[in-house]
Amino acid sequence: PGWGNNELQYYRQENTTVDSGFLIITAKEEFINGFNYTSSRIKTQGMKSFKYGRIDVRAKLPYSQGYWPAIWMLGESITSLGWPYCGEIDIMELIGGFGFNDRTIYGTAHWHDGNNHAEYGGNSSLTTGTFNDEFHVFSIIWDSSQIKWLLDDNQYHVLNISNISAFHNNFFLIFNIAVGGIWPGNPNSTTVFPQSMFIDYVRIYQ
Repeated sequence: PGWGNNELQYYRQENTTVDSGFLIITAKEEFINGFNYTSSRIKTQGMKSFKYGRIDVRAKLPYSQGYWPAIWMLGESITSLGWPYCGEIDIMELIGGFGFNDRTIYGTAHWHDGNNHAEYGGNSSLTTGTFNDEFHVFSIIWDSSQIKWLLDDNQYHVLNISNISAFHNNFFLIFNIAVGGIWPGNPNSTTVFPQSMFIDYVRIYQ
């Protein structure tokens, strides 16, 4: 259930399907094992990991209050070093909510700077509509000197990683929809259930 951050979902394999060429993760309002919401989290840990390259993910996202879809990465060293020492690269996060939130995505990096948890993030917003209206491509370009974040091939954020050791190791991919939590807040009477994240493709160029 959840993965910290006071999230409210219970993760189930049944909430993931592959249909018509899409990987579909669905969040539902249903009572399972003491939780009022269900969803799925998928990770490539132990199967596929990467160091540097361009990663493109074409996806369509859920909308409305309380949703927290994410396409992100963790360092393989999480099992030995823990978080945030392993490093985290958030390719895309959306904090659902009518208006600004449903049309804004975030790209963020997390690491340990020797003293504390450090993070550096940016965001990009659509001028009209939401990320639920159609598919968009969420990307990072990651090399030995920097990580760039892009939306539909337009850069909106960059981080110099030359002196951040966490980002010079292998990372694995994670796809999930959280419900509730510290950042998005809880669902309310305006929240639309069920909602899905549709993933068309994941492409890694090295």
